[in-house]
Amino acid sequence: MTAPSESDPAVAAAEAELERLRAEAAAAEAQLKAAQAKAALAAAEAEAAKARAGAETAEPEASAAPDAPAAPEASAAPDQEISPEQDGSAAEQPVSAGSPDLGEAAEGGPLDADEIGAIIDGYTFEVSTLDLGALVNTDAVPEAQIRIPLGMMNRHGLVAGATGTGKTRTLQGLAEQLAAKGVPVFAADIKGDLSGVATPGVESEKLLARTRGIGQDWKPEASATEYFALGGIGKGVPVRATVSGFGPLLLSKVLGLNETQESSLGLVFHYADKQGLALVDLADLRAVLTYLTSDEGKGELKELGGLSPATAGVILRELITFADDGADVFFGEPEFEVSEFLRTAADGRGIISLLEVPGVADKPALFSTFLMYLLAELFEMLPEVGDLDKPKLVFFFDEAHLLFKDASKDFLSAIVQTVRLIRSKGVGVFFVTQTPKDVPGDVLAQLGSRVQHALRAFTPDDAKALRATVGTYPKSGYDLERVLQELGTGEAIVTVMSEKGAPTPVAWTRLRAPQGLMSPSAEADIDAAVAASPLLAKYGTAIDRESAREVLTAKMAAADEAAAAEQAALEKAKADAEFAKQQAAIDKAQAAADKKAQQEYERLLKKTSESSRTSRSSQKSPLEEILNSKTTQTVLGGVIRGLFGTGKR
Repeated sequence: MTAPSESDPAVAAAEAELERLRAEAAAAEAQLKAAQAKAALAAAEAEAAKARAGAETAEPEASAAPDAPAAPEASAAPDQEISPEQDGSAAEQPVSAGSPDLGEAAEGGPLDADEIGAIIDGYTFEVSTLDLGALVNTDAVPEAQIRIPLGMMNRHGLVAGATGTGKTRTLQGLAEQLAAKGVPVFAADIKGDLSGVATPGVESEKLLARTRGIGQDWKPEASATEYFALGGIGKGVPVRATVSGFGPLLLSKVLGLNETQESSLGLVFHYADKQGLALVDLADLRAVLTYLTSDEGKGELKELGGLSPATAGVILRELITFADDGADVFFGEPEFEVSEFLRTAADGRGIISLLEVPGVADKPALFSTFLMYLLAELFEMLPEVGDLDKPKLVFFFDEAHLLFKDASKDFLSAIVQTVRLIRSKGVGVFFVTQTPKDVPGDVLAQLGSRVQHALRAFTPDDAKALRATVGTYPKSGYDLERVLQELGTGEAIVTVMSEKGAPTPVAWTRLRAPQGLMSPSAEADIDAAVAASPLLAKYGTAIDRESAREVLTAKMAAADEAAAAEQAALEKAKADAEFAKQQAAIDKAQAAADKKAQQEYERLLKKTSESSRTSRSSQKSPLEEILNSKTTQTVLGGVIRGLFGTGKR
């Protein structure tokens, strides 16, 4: 760590702390001298009393007498030493506040011997524990081991700290110890760093020097590990969920819907359930929304109430975008049974279930919400068990800030309720994030253990967050605002819940090193572990059964066919009517033509008859024709004129 400059406020604070320690040392020295004088006086008075009684002259030991009774008073002096016989086994017995080792440990550190003793007492339990590490008081104090009672791991906790401060290694160490004590563990592995838990660690001089310094008997050891992959993306047994199982609340969080749209989506789920439409994947939900906004379903949409066509359209567009981003692979069947996370190995060790999610780093909302779904499923399926000696499962919720970002009130309420109540189901939840401010206050209030790695204060907002974090800790002998910025990698400020339910003293802790590999396992080893998993046959192959999409597609196809048939019948009826109309017109025209023709026929017939009669009446005999001829008329005229003298004279 770079030394601060002369003008750094940390220097002034350090000098003030040094002056305080000097004053305390001077006071302790004065108290010691007073105690020695008092003891000497008491010894002298006792000697005088013996002399007055006529007792034998005592052996000359008056010079040593003043120090003898002073030991109880001076036990906290920094320089005092005691032998191993007086101390007992330093490796196994808690060191009392009066121990000379504590005095040496307190020399130059922020804590005095009494405060170190109080921390030792606070972290000494009569029940099974997980070892976090050793107290730091400038240097490590291996006699002061910091622990968490195993039974308190279901009271939840927080592991926080800036990037690169050792949160992942803390998580790995806790997971290894839990599994070794028969407790199954679930953790999400975003960067793949946790996969090394399945491979024995690698010994080095630096590692051993560190572990010896904190009293850790380190040895390489692998844990029983099962790899899972969200939706089959990445390496591991696929973990899928049905849309129905995921539910409208979590899906609304993933889609970024507002409260009104979230409520409307709930109505859609209610409609699908009422109609017996299985929502297996996103295509099913899109099919329901498409149907409700179509001509065939608009009547049913109206009956739902509270769901406008515009809102349904917005949800449908968000679903399409969501699916286009590749999220549809996370939904489907076979649906994963969360009871698989509760398994133990044949030798009794808990299995560490790692959800490998490097492939969904660009979908943080989906990743965090899917973890919440798994936790909610555990809450639903597990029975009430009360307080157990050890949890059934410890669930590490990495990148927890993603879960709470832009969350609705209903969503936050669901999280708080789940965290509050799942403890009684035997499940512990540890949130892993960068700063405590990433977790809402209502959730923080439910957490019993805190492992706070270093925080940075590069901006005014960072400084404000740092002060807020300090304000949440109990009173201690540390200047936490300073210490939290000076913690080294693998160090943390710790306070946990004792087996009596009370918080332990705040302890600057150098954490134990994991026994597994502190880097990713080899790809070939992961592939082999996945191929050998007994769960692969059950969940490895996706199933596409008949669901809402197929039902509604068939329904809409039948509706289309019925509509087409109805349209064809209507067209036929119209054609028949037009034909009948045309036929009637033709018949009418034909009748008119027939009538006219009949009339014409009758007229012609009548005319013919009349013509015939006329012809018969006008026919002349040969005599009449001769007489009426012009020649006969001329002859007769001449004769007549001759007879009557009318002719030319």
